[in-house]
Amino acid sequence: METHIPMEKRLSAGAAIGTWALLFCATLIAYLPALRGGLLWDDDHHLTSPELQPLHGLWRIWCDLGATQQYYPLLHSAFWIEHRIWGDAVLGYHLANVVLHVTAACLVIAIVRRLSVPGAWLAGFAFALHPVCVEAVAWISEQKSTLSGVLCLCSALVYLHFDQTRRRRHYLLAAGLFVLALLSKSVTATLPADLLVIFWWKRGRLGWRRDALPLLPWLALGASAGIFTAWMERTSIGAQGPDFALTLTGRFLLAGRAIWFYAGKLLWPVDLTFTYPRWTLDAREWWQYLFPAGVLALAIALWLVARRHRGPMAGFLIFAGTLFPVLGFLNVYPFIFSFVADHFQYLASLGIIVPASCGLALVARRVWPGGSPLPRICAAAAVLAVLGTLTWRQSGMYRDSETLYRTTLARNPASWMAHNNLCSLLLRKPGGLAEAIAQCQAALRTRPRYAEAHNNLGSAWAQLPDRLPDAIAEFRAALGTKPEFAEAHFNLANALARIPGRQPEAIAQYETALRIRPAYLEAHMNLGTVLLGTPGRLPDAIAEYQAALGLRPELAEAHNNLGSALAQVPGRLPEAIAEYRAALEIDPHYAKAHNNLGSLLAQIPGRLPEAIGEYQAALRANPDYAEAHDNLGVALARAGRAPEAITEFEAALRLDPGSAKAHYNLAVVLLKVGGRKPEALFHLEAALRISPNPELRRLAARLRGEPQ
Repeated sequence: METHIPMEKRLSAGAAIGTWALLFCATLIAYLPALRGGLLWDDDHHLTSPELQPLHGLWRIWCDLGATQQYYPLLHSAFWIEHRIWGDAVLGYHLANVVLHVTAACLVIAIVRRLSVPGAWLAGFAFALHPVCVEAVAWISEQKSTLSGVLCLCSALVYLHFDQTRRRRHYLLAAGLFVLALLSKSVTATLPADLLVIFWWKRGRLGWRRDALPLLPWLALGASAGIFTAWMERTSIGAQGPDFALTLTGRFLLAGRAIWFYAGKLLWPVDLTFTYPRWTLDAREWWQYLFPAGVLALAIALWLVARRHRGPMAGFLIFAGTLFPVLGFLNVYPFIFSFVADHFQYLASLGIIVPASCGLALVARRVWPGGSPLPRICAAAAVLAVLGTLTWRQSGMYRDSETLYRTTLARNPASWMAHNNLCSLLLRKPGGLAEAIAQCQAALRTRPRYAEAHNNLGSAWAQLPDRLPDAIAEFRAALGTKPEFAEAHFNLANALARIPGRQPEAIAQYETALRIRPAYLEAHMNLGTVLLGTPGRLPDAIAEYQAALGLRPELAEAHNNLGSALAQVPGRLPEAIAEYRAALEIDPHYAKAHNNLGSLLAQIPGRLPEAIGEYQAALRANPDYAEAHDNLGVALARAGRAPEAITEFEAALRLDPGSAKAHYNLAVVLLKVGGRKPEALFHLEAALRISPNPELRRLAARLRGEPQ
């Protein structure tokens, strides 16, 4: 039997689908500048690290508290899955964030419609296009906000359905979604309190059995998640110390000021930035009490209004209540930079956006009652166009790290974090050294005991040969402020290793870095290199390279270095060859590994042709590899191919005119060719000038016919 759907319902469904599509397209366009961006600030610490990418890493994400930047296992499981899908392609993560944000906006529409509140579509579009959400959507690390937002809103929608049906399966589904939201970001712990506010708004009172009792387990779960996160922030992330030592009065001053700040940015979203100026909280300043006093006055006024209209009070309670975890009563690490951040109010913003959308919808109905809805649609479109334009401009700030930090400094010149991070970025940029030094010095003027800036300034000085003592002084200054700073120990070790006679100090610094961070791959590698050049420490060097491979088995450089170490141990030549081959399986164009493998094969009778092949492969990978040209020349000379050997030695000398070895090898071959004794003498004397070796001196004298 054919089912007929009424035409008006089909048109309504089609219009709804078109509106959903419009919501997605409008949001995607608004975020286009950020979609082309790369990794920002701590994105590389949040995305799945190489040691967590295997299947076993998923177990560590859930069971090892220190495996990830923050213990949000569902978030990091999502990152793990995303890495399996698109690897390191940053666009995939950006698109995932936009899709999650649009999904959250659709859920807002569904919830507002279920509550029969006017302006549902306007609220959803305003949430999707509001520029205060840009930080949460354009910054990959904040996928914890968008993912937890979707799960939290899903849970709320299902629970509202349960409130009508009272069916057990609806309750369990809503509870499960709430737990998943907590496992993505614990700020969603305020959801049960928000639901109670909604029920108060709907019914004018709260019933114990109907409203409060079912949410008691949720409140306990939320409180537990919040306490656990606060503990992790203090013990693992570092949200403790002088920067977080606020008095109770100071925390109330902060909370009052933050509420007004967030509301102001929602209602007038200009001068949004990545890091806002950090306020100075002083209980002796009378004007600072105006903020909490104003909040209290507003709450009283809304409570009086609530006798007739509970909506504004409900919105205020949801807004302030959802912000509670970041109002200053609990320490969160970003407070070290600023007490406020746009992403802190991602979900809280709905406490203002939804009531404001409702109010605008009601006003529009009064201004344009009945008739065509076109004027109301045009008015809403104008508001959303302004929001979308602001979001498009703001998302351009997140195009890349340099743009982010420069824009932040333009809006907040005292941001020592932005100065330091820009310094770190410029250190890796050709020609950026001078400005990098200036940026680090600017950070240190604002915050003299900033360990990270001292470390970066040391890294800058280390690039200038005559400033190595200054680099060492900066690394020591960083460690004076932050003794457990593994990277500063590592950088200090690198600097000390460059100074003759200070290798033992360098070794001690590498070992300290590894005690602090046992999985510090670069420290294992560099320590192995220093130990390799230290008499009697060859077994220790081998152990360090093996430790590096334990952390990253696919690291070609570690296989190559281990091969070089094993080659020095009698009887372990086959193992060394196997390591070089392992490096080349990972990176077939690894010129150094080809050259090293060739040198080992050249020592084995009957394998000289293979050695020649490896040297030639090294030169195909890197035609300017002087040592490979020289080694190939030696091998060709041994194979009786003197003209080709001469060509290779000459190529080596064009690339490295100061190579005594290449001059000597060329001289030897020229002597064997015959008739080229003057050229041979010339190269022998050149080698002697570079390296005054007694044997070379005797050979040169013999060629000149001088008495021995």
